[in-house]
Amino acid sequence: MSLNEADPARLMRFVLELRQAGVTDRKTLAAMERTPRALFAPDHLSALALEDVALPLAHDQSLTKPSVVGRMIAALLLTGGELVLEVGTGSGYQTAALALMARKVTTLERHRPLVADARARFGGLRLMNVQAHVADGRAGWPDGAPYDRIIVNAAAESPPPALLDQLAPDGLLLMPTGARLDMRLMRFRKSAEAPEDLGRIDMPALQEGIAEE
Repeated sequence: MSLNEADPARLMRFVLELRQAGVTDRKTLAAMERTPRALFAPDHLSALALEDVALPLAHDQSLTKPSVVGRMIAALLLTGGELVLEVGTGSGYQTAALALMARKVTTLERHRPLVADARARFGGLRLMNVQAHVADGRAGWPDGAPYDRIIVNAAAESPPPALLDQLAPDGLLLMPTGARLDMRLMRFRKSAEAPEDLGRIDMPALQEGIAEE
């Protein structure tokens, strides 16, 4: 699948809907426009790829709705030269968009089949600056540390200590915290005592370990 296969008018509406949902960062919108979401959606749901809806994936995972993806990517404040660690690859859509905005993306997923599928998609798109690993996201990926940005696509009461240890001194970590009914998107800076509250969000809980398929 290439971007040229998408209906230009529908793609334009997709970007407009992202703007209306509060995603206004120009670089984020450009990256999401260039990333063919249909490639990362289940085949039987590809017609819904340019709708602002979450889509179910195998292993009880989901393809996050685009407006949430855009909100989280924009909150990373990327300038183009960063090393990014992503926890929760899923199908790889957010990873692919991040790869267009950062120097390198290391992405972790606890489900082996999802990693295999994501790697194939990254190869098809020739995203040479992405490395996907099967790993426990709570432990991070020390071999690539320190990271300028860490993004966690699941919630916990607080950031896992291993992730904070792998964050660069001037880096930032983005993740949802709190219980499902009062979950907040928080931006942590290693150089700051208090995190920034970026508002309400709804994400699954961060799971421990590597899944047994």
